[in-house]
Amino acid sequence: METSFEHLAASCAAPLEAIVIGAGFGGIGLAIALKREGIHEFLILEKGRDVGGCWRDNVYPGAACDVPSHLYSFSFEPNWNWSRKYATQPEIFAYLKQVARKYRLEGLLRLNTEVASASYDEAEHVWRVELANGSVLHARMVVTATGQLSRPAYPGLPGLESFAGKSFHSATWDREYSLKGKRVAVIGTGASAIQFIPEVAVEVQHLKVFQRSPAYVIPRSDRAYRDWEKAMFHRFPFTMKMVRAAIYLRNESFAIGFTRFRHLTSLLGGIPFKRLLAVQVPDPELRRKLTPDYPVGCKRILISNDYLKALARPNVELVTEGIERITPTGIITKDGRQHEVDAIIFGTGFAATEFLTPMKVYGMGGIELSTAWKNGAEAYLGISIPRFPNFFMLYGPNTNLGHNSIVYMLESQIRHVIACRKKMRESGARSMQVRQEACAGYNARIQARFRHTVWNGCTSWYIDASGRNTINWPGFTFRYRAMTRDPDMQHYELTP
Repeated sequence: METSFEHLAASCAAPLEAIVIGAGFGGIGLAIALKREGIHEFLILEKGRDVGGCWRDNVYPGAACDVPSHLYSFSFEPNWNWSRKYATQPEIFAYLKQVARKYRLEGLLRLNTEVASASYDEAEHVWRVELANGSVLHARMVVTATGQLSRPAYPGLPGLESFAGKSFHSATWDREYSLKGKRVAVIGTGASAIQFIPEVAVEVQHLKVFQRSPAYVIPRSDRAYRDWEKAMFHRFPFTMKMVRAAIYLRNESFAIGFTRFRHLTSLLGGIPFKRLLAVQVPDPELRRKLTPDYPVGCKRILISNDYLKALARPNVELVTEGIERITPTGIITKDGRQHEVDAIIFGTGFAATEFLTPMKVYGMGGIELSTAWKNGAEAYLGISIPRFPNFFMLYGPNTNLGHNSIVYMLESQIRHVIACRKKMRESGARSMQVRQEACAGYNARIQARFRHTVWNGCTSWYIDASGRNTINWPGFTFRYRAMTRDPDMQHYELTP
């Protein structure tokens, strides 16, 4: 019989088996894996109002995934009823809620619950997890599933707080504020911005898009699934597996260009971009402003059928001069020009390299994770950190992808965490941590591999303050799965 939420929350005598922090794809997937292992004494702590992670929060117009739906979903829970090849935010959010209901996670969820800190008790071999409301939970194992795209990043612009109009980040979209007939500024032209800019452009009086650097944009081969296709997926589930496999292999092939033969990215991304630009942007000066001066793949390649077209609209202006400061009435650029606007929307992405911030994590000897990471975030396989026993990360350092589905990577990590727990139980150990030399050697090899990738020498959100790429995985995802399948116990230390 499953333990009820009330019983778990009230229990203080015995620690929980696990605490999972975050209820997006990673947290939901891990919770299901724990239940399949017969483990029910655990909680999922979620700071938001519902499951879903970034797919709950990012409700901006046009929000959609840039990975095809049949691959951007759990392998064990295919969805025959996806409406189109690239699902939109409401569909993905609904999918995650449905999965949580199907696997009866409601009783294990504590919503609107933010973790302030987690500290390891060496004497008891348990984690003490303090919540923002001051209450404390104890668990033998802590797994973070907070993701890399959960904390909105704002530009450090002078006068930012002085703006008297409406302002918000794309990840905190204000649905109550009408943009109709307004003069609107968008700062940033990343993956979120290229989705909402076309939607905003048709509604506002005038739109000014402030671009720091242009992006390579390629067409999105999107369309609605036909009724007969969905009926086929429903009646013959193996057809969904075939579609998923085909998408996976196609996407995985892009890793050859990203990580092995960089010149191939010019063919895969450069040629489609130039064609799309030529067709959708007739003005040669605007085309010049929209043409990157860095190699294809150095920064994230974006997919859209209407972003470039939107910038060519008569009520849209692309501003490439740097921003000097924000004023109460608008924006002043470095050429001295004053841009009067009613609203500012920040499409400036996320603080991806600031893993787990603002949560504080203390390991053996009271070492704080930010101290352990003083030279940049790193973890063995992106999952385990020396001196932090029974602590695992999902979507940790160097596990992001530029070419395939993060859900595939998450499932690899979940299998590894479950396998580590099994090894610990089989040996009778109370704790397990990766050895320092194993972690250091692994990350040295990872950083060395970046020298041969398209990201080498680039400036992007993949790079942390020390100049290291702590975000991306520099290889094939099937290679990562093989590496995480079975824990190499030579790399781990067990404590009885």
